[in-house]
Amino acid sequence: MKQTLRTALEARGYTTLTPVQEVVSGEALAGKDLLVSAQTGSGKTVGFGLAIAPEVLGEGETFGIAAAPLALVIAPTRELALQVKRELGWLYAGAGVTIASTVGGMDARAERRALIDGAHILVATPGRLCDHLRRGSVDLSELRAVVLDEADEMLDLGFREDLETILAAAPEGRRTLLFSATVSPEIEHLARTFQRDAQRIVVETPGGKHADIAYHAVLVADRDEENAITNLLRFHEAPNAIVFANTRAAVSRLVSRLSNRGFPVVALSGELSQQERSHALQAMRDGRARVCVATDVAARGIDLPNLDLVIHAELPLSEEALLHRSGRTGRAGRKGISALIVPPRAIRRAERTLKAAKLEALWEPAPSAEAVTARDDVRLLDDAVWGEAATEAEAATVAQLLAQKGPEAAALAMVRLWRGQRSAPEDLEPVAPRPAPSAGFGASVWFSLPIGRERNASPKWIMPKVCDAGGITRREIGAIRIGAEESFVEVAAEVADQMQANLGPSAEIAEGLPLTRMAGPPSAEDVGPAPRKTFGAKGGKPWAKGPRREFDGPAKPWAKGPRPERAEGESKPWAKGPRPERAEGEARSWSKGPRPERAEGEGRSWSKGPRPEGDTGYKGKPAPKAGAKPGPKPAAKYRGGDNPGGWQPQPARKAGKFAGGKPGKGFGPRAK
Repeated sequence: MKQTLRTALEARGYTTLTPVQEVVSGEALAGKDLLVSAQTGSGKTVGFGLAIAPEVLGEGETFGIAAAPLALVIAPTRELALQVKRELGWLYAGAGVTIASTVGGMDARAERRALIDGAHILVATPGRLCDHLRRGSVDLSELRAVVLDEADEMLDLGFREDLETILAAAPEGRRTLLFSATVSPEIEHLARTFQRDAQRIVVETPGGKHADIAYHAVLVADRDEENAITNLLRFHEAPNAIVFANTRAAVSRLVSRLSNRGFPVVALSGELSQQERSHALQAMRDGRARVCVATDVAARGIDLPNLDLVIHAELPLSEEALLHRSGRTGRAGRKGISALIVPPRAIRRAERTLKAAKLEALWEPAPSAEAVTARDDVRLLDDAVWGEAATEAEAATVAQLLAQKGPEAAALAMVRLWRGQRSAPEDLEPVAPRPAPSAGFGASVWFSLPIGRERNASPKWIMPKVCDAGGITRREIGAIRIGAEESFVEVAAEVADQMQANLGPSAEIAEGLPLTRMAGPPSAEDVGPAPRKTFGAKGGKPWAKGPRREFDGPAKPWAKGPRPERAEGESKPWAKGPRPERAEGEARSWSKGPRPERAEGEGRSWSKGPRPEGDTGYKGKPAPKAGAKPGPKPAAKYRGGDNPGGWQPQPARKAGKFAGGKPGKGFGPRAK
């Protein structure tokens, strides 16, 4: 490793490298093309920054004069590109690096001037870089290394053609590093096309996927989702938190709600300009804001310091989105919490999403107002201010306060001031616990019934009969098997005796149908195979047209026989032959000939001639009817009542079946 890079890492607080950083920067892979898949938050940016050092620095420790870019890093979004630029900036600061960026939403003229001045490393988004390529304002001929960060996201966003254009413009001898969370067939095709014998690297995080993230499925009552978000933010009091929503409208609504509750909050969505998005992220970094409400535009690559809490206000649309959203926390060895807001209608969907992502979540209700208050009291007692010594001015004020108000009044005022600085928690409606997942029917007892398929027995008929007669519920009945002359019912063991007592001595569920307890489950011979369906008296299929008619000879009766043989060069009997030859300049036999010539100014033969003078072709409005007054129609006068338009309601119809008119047709007076 270059000494300037080692010094930068030590100054940044790096004591050891992450697994992906160690692998990609190792000497065994120096100079080779790489296809790397590693989870988000694993330190990929610093990893490929270390990996391309031999190409961009060569044998020296510092850069020379900046000219055409030596390395190109392509990222899918503006925020990720600017973050990569910032990370590489401190990593290569000691080497005297000049980094330029071409990012959508920024001033293209300023980018063009920076490219003309020269840069050692160029960080870009695909669309804007292609614009500069078409205008000839960027030179990629000196590239020694190309890095594609979050390549799967770029393909999902439709940048495939742009990536192919960029890679085709880069020199063939370059080194190409491709980083992707997942390696799809499209990623493999891109690697085969633009990489040379790429080394496939899969970096597994110790402890499994997102081992530093604790997943919580927070059960809330309907219409209590936003109140639950407020209580979660208050309960955890994370230095930084992100609340994810699926739409821009939901982001705007949540920002207004949290701002009214006293949270320092910013928004991040696609409808904001690049300057607004940059200001929002900077506010989170310097502490002016503590909560960011965002769409999935912030789900990839965004790295915020001390981000300990991710809240999914709306469930993500896929398991990949869940992983990328949650990956904003639990980065670089820090612990984090990912909380999913789950109303009753979304429980099954949340279970499917977690199962598809291979994640285990703790199912729990949202923190109540009492729980938030109790957590505040713990924070108050654990605050570091208790261990700080008082200054002379503070000691004098404390003595005066205790002398005038007393210790209890002083403590009460302090508690009220402490709680008044924070948003009050919300009162939540109680929510039913999550239904336990099915773990099989458990211990059971089998009963038999003397009725089967021959008497049209079916589970839909047997189940309600058994429930009503035995006094049990559907949940306490397991399998129902229908045999030819006998049926079998499985009943939960804990209610079997009570059911028999409810049936009485006859044990009948209907007249002549007693339930008989069995020693064990029925065998396959007891149930027997299901009969095959028969069609009609002869068993034939109802759609069959009968057997095919017999015919003599091997040929099919509808065949016309083989085509007659013809000698080589002989024309086909159905051909009309070649068109007759015609002399040069001779008209075609099917041609109508040229149009007749006409003298200058002579009208066309198909023309109807010029319009007569004064005829514009516009017929105008029809003449008014006789006796009509000229001018606009006067407005209807208001004649009182509840009909200010002046129109009189139609009189009620004669009394009869529909007195006052048919309902819903608008006849007669309106109902009061």
